[in-house]
Amino acid sequence: MTVLNSLVALALLFFIAHVFLLFTSFGKNGYQKTRYFYSHLTLWICGLIVFLMANMYAGKGVSGILDVFDTPLKQLLIIGVVVLLSLTAHTIVKLLVMPRSAVGKK
Repeated sequence: MTVLNSLVALALLFFIAHVFLLFTSFGKNGYQKTRYFYSHLTLWICGLIVFLMANMYAGKGVSGILDVFDTPLKQLLIIGVVVLLSLTAHTIVKLLVMPRSAVGKK
């Protein structure tokens, strides 16, 4: 397996872990702060891996998708999207999910 394939698999695993941890942060036991933090952490790690892949392989003809990120500014957009996703998820949870779970406990 090449380094690129290993990084793709690793990024995919971290993204799946992110989704799993995010959805299981809320349940019968209520809000689980540590699990919710780990869901964000796995998203950030996934983003860093994708950034690393773009940095290593963009413009080399290895992957058409990675070739799109052929400048440093485009590569920084990966980090920007990860931050935006994290902030969006946090805002949705804070404004929509947490108030509903508080109402359900009363």
